[in-house]
Amino acid sequence: MREHVLVVGGGFSGTLLAINLMRHDGPRVTMVERRPDQVARGVAYSAADDSHLLNVRAGNMSALPDDPDHFVRWLAAEGEGGPGSFVRRTTYGRYLGALLDEARVKAGDRLVVETGDVDAIHGDREGAAATIDGEDRRFDRVVLAVGNLPPHAPPGIDADALPRDLYCDDPWAADIADGLTADDAVLLLGTGLTAIDAALLLDRRGFRGKIVAMSRRGLVPRAHVEGQAKATPLDEKPARALPALVHAVREQAAAGEWRAAVDALRPVTQLMWAGADLPTRQRFLRHLRPFWDVHRHRLAPQVAARIETMVDEGRLVFQAGKLSAIRPEGEAATVEWRLRGEEATTSARFRRIVNCTGPQGDLMRAADPLLRQLMAAGTIRPDAARLGIDVAADTRVIGAAGQPADRLYAIGPMTRGAWWEVVAVPDIRVQAWNLARALANAHWVGGEGL
Repeated sequence: MREHVLVVGGGFSGTLLAINLMRHDGPRVTMVERRPDQVARGVAYSAADDSHLLNVRAGNMSALPDDPDHFVRWLAAEGEGGPGSFVRRTTYGRYLGALLDEARVKAGDRLVVETGDVDAIHGDREGAAATIDGEDRRFDRVVLAVGNLPPHAPPGIDADALPRDLYCDDPWAADIADGLTADDAVLLLGTGLTAIDAALLLDRRGFRGKIVAMSRRGLVPRAHVEGQAKATPLDEKPARALPALVHAVREQAAAGEWRAAVDALRPVTQLMWAGADLPTRQRFLRHLRPFWDVHRHRLAPQVAARIETMVDEGRLVFQAGKLSAIRPEGEAATVEWRLRGEEATTSARFRRIVNCTGPQGDLMRAADPLLRQLMAAGTIRPDAARLGIDVAADTRVIGAAGQPADRLYAIGPMTRGAWWEVVAVPDIRVQAWNLARALANAHWVGGEGL
């Protein structure tokens, strides 16, 4: 009899794992997702608006690592672009949904997708007991594919004390512009990709008032450019030594263009991260992460042009500053902040404040009941850098005692502490592929399954 695997989470990571388990003729799969609209899409593609584009060209967005042109062929059949296109995220969501539907038809009862809550997991050497919507069920293995944690309220904000109409903790909410007029102002807390999404959504919903996007450094994601120079891959050996890597990147940047130099890091970033000790990782997160994010995760040219237009028209302002105080006053709030490098505070009145600080991964602040249950039981623990769940090289979770679990795994952005670069499609598709091969025993024979 085939083993039975529970996949907790039906977003991008969980869906790709389930699809690849079927392709490798692996175990039976039950995938449980609490939000039916997020099955095969997750937050990134279910909450997307037609104004939101992928920030990677279609040619590198195949969900299947062994078939790099799969998405491009699907796009051509749909008449929605070519390999160089930055397509709508809603389109990519349809692509993932079509992939899952096809896998379910072929797999029959080997692949079951359920809507529900996984309340608790208790593992033993024979398998795992999972409580799903109050019912205890048995599985042979469990994979956590829970995606990112929601953004935390920034320092200085008591979310519970602010009315929902004033403070919005969901930057992709469809009602983000409801009730706003051209005389109102909106404050976006954050200046990264999430803030870009929120600004585009406000604009598409017809908001013509002023938008202020603020973060400590005020850094804004850079744009892709047409005709960008190709990256010259870096040798893997210097990637294991940070000074040698920095020297190699500087040489490429001096000889060409910074985008190509940063792109050359992609094949070796995980090696670089794995070879760094904890103090080095912490220094990177503290001092360099904001700069890495805005250069590594770029905007589609069309999106960059729209943002530039909003800035030129004075409707969107990016600022570097730190919140000092928020005073609710009726339907709005007076916000005080200190601009970076200045002692004096600035204040303005905002009709709405939107948390655009981006997804988080610190388990110690997680509100998710399942993650809290697993931590309380000592089954999982935070990674040392507090980026997510601590995992071994084969993605088995590591418990409080420091030992990998026998039958519990984790994939996706919550394993960032082990690999750093595991938040984008090109990285997650490989991780899901490798785990599927291991669970299907395909890695022993080199077969790819059907």
